[in-house]
Amino acid sequence: MMSSRALNSWRKWTRVNPRFLPFADVATQELPLRRLFQLSLFQVSVGMCMALLIGTLNRVMIVELGVGAWLVALMVALPLLFAPFRALVGFKSDIHRSVLGWRRVPYIWLGTLCQFSGLSIMPFALILLSGDSHWPAWVAHAATALAILLVGIGLQTTQTAGLALATDIAPQAARPRVVAMMYAMLLVGMVASGIAFGFLLTEFSQIKLIKVVQGAAAVAVALNVIALWKQEARNPERTAQSITRPAFRENWSRFSSQPSTLRFLLALGLGTAAFSMQDVILEPYGGEVLGLSVSATTVLTALMAIGALCAFALAAQWLTRGMNAFRVSAFGVVVGLAAFSCVIFSEPFQEPLLFRIGAVLIGFGGGLFSVGTLTAAMSFEPASSSDSFGNSGLVLGAWGAVTATATGLSMACGGVIRDAVSTLALEGRIGSVLVTAGTGYSFVYHLEICLLLATLIVIGPMVRLAGRPRGPASSASKFGLAEFPG
Repeated sequence: MMSSRALNSWRKWTRVNPRFLPFADVATQELPLRRLFQLSLFQVSVGMCMALLIGTLNRVMIVELGVGAWLVALMVALPLLFAPFRALVGFKSDIHRSVLGWRRVPYIWLGTLCQFSGLSIMPFALILLSGDSHWPAWVAHAATALAILLVGIGLQTTQTAGLALATDIAPQAARPRVVAMMYAMLLVGMVASGIAFGFLLTEFSQIKLIKVVQGAAAVAVALNVIALWKQEARNPERTAQSITRPAFRENWSRFSSQPSTLRFLLALGLGTAAFSMQDVILEPYGGEVLGLSVSATTVLTALMAIGALCAFALAAQWLTRGMNAFRVSAFGVVVGLAAFSCVIFSEPFQEPLLFRIGAVLIGFGGGLFSVGTLTAAMSFEPASSSDSFGNSGLVLGAWGAVTATATGLSMACGGVIRDAVSTLALEGRIGSVLVTAGTGYSFVYHLEICLLLATLIVIGPMVRLAGRPRGPASSASKFGLAEFPG
């Protein structure tokens, strides 16, 4: 029996205008909001693992354990080896053969097992990295790389099949917003876990870090199991062995032949690389250059995710009002230019607040860019009246493949470039003025600004074409991003 206080609270929420409640318009009678939130828990587990890998562990390995930034960057970027196969994984989940009648569940469960396996190996790898063993150093590095690779494969497989399942169970008209809601829950997972990790590691010790990683492994499995529970309806007829299935090359050719598809993927790759190159060095920058503690730098991941959540709320309003998705992405790129400028100037001013503002703006700009490109990707979905399998897995797999590959490559390059430039700077080979610990970091941030400018050049024509009026062009039209040469 509901208490009177809870009943009054519920009545107050029912009187709130739905436009102030995120995703209130996504739920339908066939797909209630409770079921959507349950399914979105797999994104929470993905966000938790991402915050652990690119937020906490890379800082600890570089600063506390003394591992070279280039090696950490390469290890964190290892999942990119699997990233190009995301489109294939999504396609295979579209046409999966199963006696039980499931298409997405087997792939989500396989990804969950990989997540758990990687996080289970990670504590032992950290023990080896700490030097508290008689094993050679290469064993510690190999074990850490294997753990990160398994976690990365699990994240990408789970996310690809999970997003495809979300589009399967959602009505056609609501699919883009449902997928966007899943992306928002990824950010919620990063925020919550970033704050939790920062609190748990306030007084840092290696034993505490190992306990945190072990707890994350158990939580990831629990969240994914709850997310899968009674979500995908069994349909043995659709997954029967006797059904003829289309070839991957045929579906990919149909997708890539659509107008602006290749330009879109190029813009997606450039923009993702621009926002991701700093992932592996942002927290070490705060610790080494600005003198922030492990707890303070761990919270940076939460700050970036909060900025991204704010960006999603704004993007949702813009997209609801009919704004072009490419224009939303372009606004995110412009915000990114200001964000990296704040991070760069935080070093000469020795101002941690300016650094934190830059981190929030990086999340905000990256959130606008990601939501815009994700929404635009849904409009590229190849549809054929003769195809009874659907192609949501292929499309979301292609978006995820480009995103993951660009993220991994840019993070690896960011760590290598930082180490190389820092070595030259500290040896005085590029001038006495630049003999500082922040020179290598600053070079990477300037390179990201260049990538953002390149993204604007590539995405400009798509903004113009998608936003062009159907009637005769008005002579009073204003010059803006849509007219940017490309």
